[in-house]
Amino acid sequence: MTPRETQGLVSMTDGARLGWTALGDRTRQPPVVMLHGGPGLPDDLGDVAAMVADLAPVYRYDQRGTGRSAWQGRHRLARHGDDLAELLDAWEAPEAVLIGHSYGADLASRICMAHPGRVAAMLLMCGPFTGDWHAAYRAERAARMSAAQRQRLRALKETPDRTREQETELLTLAWCTDHADPERGWHRAARDARRRRPVNWAMNRELGGEGQTHPLDEHLAELRACLPARTELLGGADDPRPVSALASLALRLGRPLTRIENAGHEPWSEQPDAVRAHLRRFVRDAVGAPGPGRSTG
Repeated sequence: MTPRETQGLVSMTDGARLGWTALGDRTRQPPVVMLHGGPGLPDDLGDVAAMVADLAPVYRYDQRGTGRSAWQGRHRLARHGDDLAELLDAWEAPEAVLIGHSYGADLASRICMAHPGRVAAMLLMCGPFTGDWHAAYRAERAARMSAAQRQRLRALKETPDRTREQETELLTLAWCTDHADPERGWHRAARDARRRRPVNWAMNRELGGEGQTHPLDEHLAELRACLPARTELLGGADDPRPVSALASLALRLGRPLTRIENAGHEPWSEQPDAVRAHLRRFVRDAVGAPGPGRSTG
């Protein structure tokens, strides 16, 4: 049976309204909440949610300023963390299992520190990246592009008031290196560049800038102290962002890292069976759902 999907809008205390989608039986506790990447992009984790929605209800939401969550104003990491706490109240969920992807993994980590009692378990996918990883990422991304592609990407970034077609081209070039398979990666990037729109560039700049000014690196001891017992990391072995940075973080946090071979920054799109098996095991253990050979009585 296909899990039931429901949608809604929740008003925050400062007037923002956030659009959310739930898949599965919302009466079950605790729910899973998925935090999408960006910042400044709408949610894209529908395929991931479907992998585990029979084990627990799965909530996704567009972060304020993206998708169905319209917002005009300044963006702050603390406010984005408080948004989830208010959403959990609206969903009548004392705590939740967090699954964050890319920037969403950074956000999940910050939420864990600000609202530790609300996080039952946490899976950090393809992030957060800490330490000195930017140079290795830029070098690997450049190596996966032709000289003409690199030149065109630079030109598009410097183009003010880009047309819709130019924006799609820019995003395709920016995302095509995120995949292990270059040919399929180009097609996936082109599809996502048409679908994950519009990009809130102001939000991207504000939250990205705050993340650089107040990096997660400075709070790893605090994060480790408040992590729920069931916390894991997962990364694509062929992500241009160095998986070694995730391995270093996992070591500092004292938590396990699973590498998905032949997969990049969105491992579920390239190795869905491997990611599904990992997520189902993680969620099953986190919520106490029955698994193969496990009694329900």
